[in-house]
Amino acid sequence: MTPPHPATVILSPHFDDAVLSLAGLIPQLPAPVRVVTVYGGEPASHHPVSWWDSVCGFSTAREAYRARRVEDERACALLGVESVALEHPDGPYGDGTELTGIDTCLAELPLETLLLIPMGTNQRDHERVRDRALAVAAKLGRAVPLVYADLPYTGHLDEWGSASVDEALSVSHLYGLAYQDMTSRHTLRVEHDFTLTDDQWSLKRDAVVCYGSQLAALASDHGMVLARNGPLRAERVWAVEESAEDIGNG
Repeated sequence: MTPPHPATVILSPHFDDAVLSLAGLIPQLPAPVRVVTVYGGEPASHHPVSWWDSVCGFSTAREAYRARRVEDERACALLGVESVALEHPDGPYGDGTELTGIDTCLAELPLETLLLIPMGTNQRDHERVRDRALAVAAKLGRAVPLVYADLPYTGHLDEWGSASVDEALSVSHLYGLAYQDMTSRHTLRVEHDFTLTDDQWSLKRDAVVCYGSQLAALASDHGMVLARNGPLRAERVWAVEESAEDIGNG
């Protein structure tokens, strides 16, 4: 029996990004939900282990990949969503080719499928996913995807979780460059803005903990990443609308 098409697809650059950024919102999205990891391909055997994977305790690139794939399946199962991996290896193990897996992924989805993509805060890999998805969606005549704030990166704003987040992003040189890039070309409207309740936080924490191989390294880079009042406590999603300039040129 062929499984039903997902009602919602979330493009996750790496195996943890969708859960870190959206685990609170995921249960509220139209079901079934599918999380598609773009950089989900197994590294070739000749690649030495990357700096990040070595910091996480792995000896080889493939060892890290296989552990992360299992972690992602466990986290997605906990949230009741499907986990799918495209064949593009992660940045340190890739060959710089275009992210054509996104083209095939979107072409196979009904036009009414809700699509969420990352903003790209402080992560070039995330920006590549965002820009490819926007271009492919336009080519296919799909609705413009919703854009979610990448966590924990965006969550380090002092204003994170407050009503002034967008204003802060519009001027921040630390965490707002991707937002500023998007707003230079599009009009963004807040679609989802919430601070997680205790119950939502409990589920999100359990899902994030599934990615145990990276937690120590994340804490080293991002401080209290698992703290209740830390960078994962709030989530934000924008709708992309036509700007007045776009309408005038249409």
